[in-house]
Amino acid sequence: MASNSLLSPSMWFSVGARRRPQGIYYWVFTPFAVAVGIYVISAATYIIIAPWALTVLFFSGMAALGFLTTGAFEHSISERPTVIDVLLALLSVAAGIYFGIKAPEIVERIVLLDELTDWDVFFASLVFLLTIEVTRRSTGLGLTALVLVFVAYNLWGHNLEGVLQHGKIDYLHFIEITVFTTDGIFGLPLRVAATYAFMFVMFGTLLQACKGSEFFFDFAAAIAGRRPGGPAKVAVISSGMYGMVSGSPTSDVVTTGSITIPIMKRLGYRGAYAGAIEVAASTGGSIVPPVLGTAAFIMVDFAGVEYRDIAIAAFIPAILYYVSIYSQVHFSSLRLGFGSLDPSQIPRFLTTMKNGGLFFVPLVILTVALLQGYTPTMVGVFGSLAVLAVSLLKAETRIGLFSLVNVLSETCYRMVPVAGACAAAGLVIGGITMTGLAGKFAHVVYGITEAHMFSTLLLTAAVTIVLGMGMPTPSAYILGAALMAPILTELDISTMAAHMFILYYAVMSALTPPVAVAAYAAASIAEDNPLYIALLAVKFAIGAFLIPFAFVYGPELLMDGPLISILITAVTAAVGLIVLAAALEAYMFAPLNGWTRVLLAILGLGMIAPNLQVTGVSAVILVALFGVHRLRQKAKP
Repeated sequence: MASNSLLSPSMWFSVGARRRPQGIYYWVFTPFAVAVGIYVISAATYIIIAPWALTVLFFSGMAALGFLTTGAFEHSISERPTVIDVLLALLSVAAGIYFGIKAPEIVERIVLLDELTDWDVFFASLVFLLTIEVTRRSTGLGLTALVLVFVAYNLWGHNLEGVLQHGKIDYLHFIEITVFTTDGIFGLPLRVAATYAFMFVMFGTLLQACKGSEFFFDFAAAIAGRRPGGPAKVAVISSGMYGMVSGSPTSDVVTTGSITIPIMKRLGYRGAYAGAIEVAASTGGSIVPPVLGTAAFIMVDFAGVEYRDIAIAAFIPAILYYVSIYSQVHFSSLRLGFGSLDPSQIPRFLTTMKNGGLFFVPLVILTVALLQGYTPTMVGVFGSLAVLAVSLLKAETRIGLFSLVNVLSETCYRMVPVAGACAAAGLVIGGITMTGLAGKFAHVVYGITEAHMFSTLLLTAAVTIVLGMGMPTPSAYILGAALMAPILTELDISTMAAHMFILYYAVMSALTPPVAVAAYAAASIAEDNPLYIALLAVKFAIGAFLIPFAFVYGPELLMDGPLISILITAVTAAVGLIVLAAALEAYMFAPLNGWTRVLLAILGLGMIAPNLQVTGVSAVILVALFGVHRLRQKAKP
């Protein structure tokens, strides 16, 4: 076992040990978690409460749960909280009580004019320190270090020279904006976590509790299990379906990967290969409508667009992403000779639909509610109620009162890392606002790219991926959007395309090496090198790195344009991704040599490119190649 010494650097870079309360601790923690959950649901649905007050109380409860259920270090005691953990939890509750009592006064005060009391400064400083610590425990040092860099820039950036210099900001100014306004910790990201995100995480937890995830796996096995590479294709479909409602690449990898990865390995897949397929498929779940991931909920307010419009715009890119993965799995399975699932493991389709087909009902209700224009919060509520209703129809799926209590507490535990990341992101956004960093950063970017669109997009993708290394997707999206979205819209890129571009690369940061958190989750199951898994996952997820460029230059992929143009662009892009998959896997109708692979790769990219002339020429050459292949096949004796 690794040393528990505080001087060990590895302990500071890891996420704290996650606990689930047992024994006496279960009976102490669970009522508190349920109380927090009931408050969140009530405040998000029918209690009228000021946004600042809502997020203060939400953060207080989540921080307390975070300290109780997340150890200080990776090798901390996992069975029970320490005295320090309990003390930090009590301080979190105390801060919530103080600010909850003073909320009416704080909401009405004039920022930077009304003087803060000593107790105000004390509890505000306490909240700042608690935010840093709960972020470090729940997300690791990556996001925490970035936050501290921004804090240092806020307080001492006036000593810099050049374009990054800003006016002096003293500690009282910093703490007032950071804590006593909605431009800091208690700002938009945390408010989204306390409303939309919580409801959809609860929806996914309910669906898992009533065995909906088992149905998705059986459904995938029934439709793809008999095909070449059946286990891998089941992983692609089931992970995408489960990820659509879980919204978390890591949890999807652990949940579905624990089933699919061992099956793939038993049929001859190398561990890294099986893990990479699972990682790529699971990561993509965060870009699949109607649920998408937490970052998409933040996009609603951050970009000022309706969630319904985001879900509609995300539809075609999500299909293209899974077409790309499925095609690579198909061609590689043919090349390597991987067969189907064992017949005994393949459920009958009609039996599967009879046993669990009603689990599609909540997804249909979600979609209808979105199209009807309900808020994301209410959409999540409708979906959760639909899951509860469906679960009551069969004894084996029924959720009783005790199970419902566990669902509510589990939802709160799952929200701890999200709340910590969103609070930290609020700190960064507050700093960007105070210092005017966004405008200064734009000046630097224009100096590098000379306002050239493609160069700016490349830099945006790189910045978002780097920001996303070692931190949750919502944080990566928030930071990328705060710094780069204004620059992209200045280049006449639509708001939807700009933010969706950033969202894609924020999501893909979960599998991009060297800090590929989803790959590390898969490595423990696949028993292989996590970095090699991440590299292979990038290959399988190549579509997600190309599609954003395609929909920026061709907004038809985001459902923006005439129907015929949308259909043509979607079909040609799908064909291009299939051809590119064949080139990557060195197999189409037969093994491919090097020159053929290069040519197919070029033609595939040409089909994806939203340019009529390029697509047309690529299509003609492809048809000619297929024609030559058919003639050769007929000429064979």
